[in-house]
Amino acid sequence: MSALPCQVADPFAAADQAYATITEFLRSEEAQQVKHSELERQLEGMGRELLRKLLQAHLDMRQPGKAVEPVRDKAGTTLTPTPVHARSLESIFGEVEVARPGYGAAGTPSLQPLDGALNLPPEKYSLEVRRRVAMEAAKSSFDEGVKTLEVYTGAHVPKRQFEELVIRAAQDFETFYAERQAGAGADPPAGSIVVLTVDGKGVVMRPEDLREPTQRAAEARAKTFTARLGSGRRLHAKRMAAVAAIDTVEPYVRTPEEILTDSPTQRETGSARPRPEHKRVWASLAQSPEAVIREMFDEAARRDPKGQKRWVALVDGNPPQIAHLQQMAEERNIPLIIVVDFIHVAQYVWKAAGAFFPNQEIEPDRWTRGRLLEILRGKASLVAAGMRRSATLREMAAAERKPVDDCADYLLNYSPYLQYDKALAEGVPIATGVIEGACRHLVKDRMNLTGARWSLTRSSSGLAKKM
Repeated sequence: MSALPCQVADPFAAADQAYATITEFLRSEEAQQVKHSELERQLEGMGRELLRKLLQAHLDMRQPGKAVEPVRDKAGTTLTPTPVHARSLESIFGEVEVARPGYGAAGTPSLQPLDGALNLPPEKYSLEVRRRVAMEAAKSSFDEGVKTLEVYTGAHVPKRQFEELVIRAAQDFETFYAERQAGAGADPPAGSIVVLTVDGKGVVMRPEDLREPTQRAAEARAKTFTARLGSGRRLHAKRMAAVAAIDTVEPYVRTPEEILTDSPTQRETGSARPRPEHKRVWASLAQSPEAVIREMFDEAARRDPKGQKRWVALVDGNPPQIAHLQQMAEERNIPLIIVVDFIHVAQYVWKAAGAFFPNQEIEPDRWTRGRLLEILRGKASLVAAGMRRSATLREMAAAERKPVDDCADYLLNYSPYLQYDKALAEGVPIATGVIEGACRHLVKDRMNLTGARWSLTRSSSGLAKKM
């Protein structure tokens, strides 16, 4: 606590002097001898200090921050002035100081009007520093984020404080979406198709935060010799993050030939492909897949409150995910269309082509395109039977024909969800590009770091609750 500071005659005098120092340096013989890269670094540091002094000068101008009207707390108690209190503020230019009087009463916390006028956070770090911290945390590890912030700004944020700022940045996740949905109004998105997509992405976790079945498997494996082999170190070490995406889109009718053109350079003709609207993606390590899918259905119901849109679920063939989707659709009496991602199907067919035509380049392409066209025409079961028959006629050994049998089994097991002929005729999407991107940007890019192990709460490696 201190007395009210005297007003500075010219709060920008120090900044003016810093600017004069910069220009004097640039005019000097010393600067004439400096290489360009070194000059850039020196100028950046001097410029950052100039900006810090400019910010400090502006804050000095805002002092003392006395209230014009009587100050009252939420209970209506009139507060009286208290001595001036100076607080430090870590900005992106460096540390500055804000001096302001407080207003308080016996048994009540003091209020500082200048804090409200400047919208200062309660802790030391400015809102812009907090924003930069959140951006860096979404791109890399906490250690890397601390280094990047130190290199490219004047802010100094130790690792522990960095973690705490990230936690506070994420604490309003649920509330944000709840308020956005409540204020969205009665008009649903315009697209006539609601596209729901789910997937999972493994994240290496600390042992205590693995799901129970994975914990048991990890404990059993730890007693075996293979636990010490480098190639299997991450076996039973991952917890699956449940990833969901939802958007609305207008129908886009196509033919199989428009999807698989004769030439890779040949472009689709016709009307432009409609873009997904109002896309939302989210992921969770803490919640179960069922809970995430339930959230996704709630979001879809908000977008289609009158049940007038077509609901389509795109999956990669994960049986539990399909079971959860079907159960949820039955509970809500929704005629849900489930489509297995065509790209996953194509990967199986391509592996089968490699078994039929090993060490060849052109023939596997021709064979794969022909089978995929038939699958797009709704003949997946016939394609499966044909490739099995072909493998038998060629008298392929069991090991050689395994990719063929795997592909045939896949096509037969998922044939109810491979009705691409109907999907294309109705303009329904058949690929999961949106969720693949979400898995990469929400989970893989952020959390698949060499040597990192994550916790559901917090640890030396970081946190992973909601993304």
